[in-house]
Amino acid sequence: MAELKFEITEKIGVLSENAKGWTKEINLVSWNGHDPKYDIREWSPDHSRMGKGVTLNADELAELKQIISEIDLDSFE
Repeated sequence: MAELKFEITEKIGVLSENAKGWTKEINLVSWNGHDPKYDIREWSPDHSRMGKGVTLNADELAELKQIISEIDLDSFE
């Protein structure tokens, strides 16, 4: 299997942290030398390992932002 290369080009924010120190983050990440995409996934404390995640281009992120803005969070109480 080919080696996966990545570079976190911009750290945007941490969404949560678990008891083992892994953080769920949103970042801009370049995968295998391609243009950076928005990326949501869990990372080990030193960012050497990662969990499964999702990558979004700018249009997809804008659509997600619109969808999230329409969610009534009070209904989850």
